[in-house]
Amino acid sequence: MIRSVCPAANHVSKRFGSVRPTSTLRLKVLITKSPSCLTRTYVSLSKNTSKKDIFAPLDTFTRRHVGPDELEVGKMLKSLGYATMDEFVRDAVPQQIRIPTGSVNNETIEAYSESELLSRANDLAAANQPFRSYIGMGYWNAVVPPVILRNVMENPAWYTQYTPYQPEIAQGRLESLVNFQTMVTSLTGMHIANASLLDEATAAAEAMVMAFSAANQKRKTFLVDHAVSPQTISVLQTRAAGFGIDLRIGDIASFSEDASLLSSSTVCGCLIQYPDVNGSIRDFELLTKRMHSSGAIVSVATDLLALTVLKPPGEWGADIVFGNSARFGVPSGYGGPHAAFFAVSEKLKRKMPGRLIGRSKDAEGNIAYRLALQTREQHIRREKATSNICTSQALLANMAAMYAVYHGSQGLQAIAGKVHTYTRILSSAVQSMGYTVENKDGFFDTLSIQMENSETVHAAAARANINFRRIDDETVGVTLDESVSPFDLLDVINVFAAAMDIKPLEASSMAEIDPET
Repeated sequence: MIRSVCPAANHVSKRFGSVRPTSTLRLKVLITKSPSCLTRTYVSLSKNTSKKDIFAPLDTFTRRHVGPDELEVGKMLKSLGYATMDEFVRDAVPQQIRIPTGSVNNETIEAYSESELLSRANDLAAANQPFRSYIGMGYWNAVVPPVILRNVMENPAWYTQYTPYQPEIAQGRLESLVNFQTMVTSLTGMHIANASLLDEATAAAEAMVMAFSAANQKRKTFLVDHAVSPQTISVLQTRAAGFGIDLRIGDIASFSEDASLLSSSTVCGCLIQYPDVNGSIRDFELLTKRMHSSGAIVSVATDLLALTVLKPPGEWGADIVFGNSARFGVPSGYGGPHAAFFAVSEKLKRKMPGRLIGRSKDAEGNIAYRLALQTREQHIRREKATSNICTSQALLANMAAMYAVYHGSQGLQAIAGKVHTYTRILSSAVQSMGYTVENKDGFFDTLSIQMENSETVHAAAARANINFRRIDDETVGVTLDESVSPFDLLDVINVFAAAMDIKPLEASSMAEIDPET
């Protein structure tokens, strides 16, 4: 029983009664419930406690995360006609899918408590070798403004994806998603954008299926430029197989000049990347006109930060524009990069996947935000829906929207200018060492750098704890982003110097590099 030296703490004894023993020791406990004194209480523990229980942790997952206790489980089993859980599992779970009792149990694999598991996770994390990555392909390092990290990402009020279905309690979040939609339409030059999708690769698959559906599924050929990100092409191949779409991957310029292909009425659409995965910026206006003349839909994968300084795809005729918004303050995690954005021309708006937030009026005539075009939603159209709650990344879309609001248009352009200038400095530095920049005539943040043996550069990079993209045996890809500091840039340049056995550049010499050369 709990015994106290202060009568004011007797309510503790009455409230909790006897305490389950965990030790044969007398434990001092501080009770602060009493307003009149700081009460000292003692727990007198049973002599029947086993030595195993003495050292057993209290912060077990079962105690915190499994709702029913032993008494409640017993009642449920009794009502089902079973005496033990083992008997119930034996009847409920087929023998052929059960793991043998002796192979996985608390004896063969000892269970961790919460604190023990956290400690073990930290031990495993400490074994990692942190590398700085400049691999590109949509995998940028994001800089999260602390105010967004603290008040949005770490705030439970922003967590749930389901709030758009409860507009009466989610006006702030819905307004932020409208900001996201507005940001995307402004940067892409398109008519309308949704409130985010999962990631860029699956957004590409949605664009392909939209083009297929727009042709009434009669045109089955979809063209993809070889300079589209490899993970995007991989998802397209998987999705195309299910729909019976003939996916052709190659040089999109050659495809557009193939008159017999475009006049065959078999092409439903094409996909290009702007800037492409190798960093090149190409003019696709003529290609777009050729595709449109054949009745095909043009889809463009792009980068929001690049669009702050490049001509928007909507201005040269794109029908669908998508990408990921991760470099707008959304850090890398498991999966992604998230969240995707997706914008379309006016004629395609009712076929657009994902949720669309619109402004309306409530019953009292006040401005209110809610889901628009809800007949597209899964809970109404079921298997014919063009929108699914799980395809969205509402929290991350809101983070990207907040990032844009935080920096403003001038701030975003300043970030883009810094990234591009650093890339020009890198281009100038490596060319002065004898390397060839494949895309020197047009790039934003990515360089494809050629040399005799790319492995020498990757080996030098590994020694500096740096990752570059492995394009082929003679080409290395380097992508810079907002997180790159002058010292990071110096380290990247000196990796290429080391691979050439050139004296490393000093920090004081950085200002001497002419980014114009």
